[in-house]
Amino acid sequence: MKVTIWHNPRCSKSREALKILQEYNVEAEIFKYLDEQPSKEEIKDILNRLGYESPRDLMRTKEAIYKELNLKEVEDSEQLLEAMEQNPRLIERPILIKEDGKAIVGRPTEIVAEFIAK
Repeated sequence: MKVTIWHNPRCSKSREALKILQEYNVEAEIFKYLDEQPSKEEIKDILNRLGYESPRDLMRTKEAIYKELNLKEVEDSEQLLEAMEQNPRLIERPILIKEDGKAIVGRPTEIVAEFIAK
């Protein structure tokens, strides 16, 4: 099995999820989304795979940039997607995507093992 992980090496939860993949001998394709900023289309694809209705469902609303950009007041999905594209730090992490297209946000990390076992 191969899993793509949207990974931030500085995030403990992201590192834990990667460690779980390694413990289960799962081939991990690492996408460092802070370095290789995802496009709006890629973010929309992830939202669909996760079954999220709003881009806000995938946003880190406690990030300073969220408050700086006053995103709490924004209702337009396209504007939220643009903010995520321009500031990928706003994207919740880690995101794991299986080859079959199923995806999860690996928080809490206990769900990662369950996700790869299915």
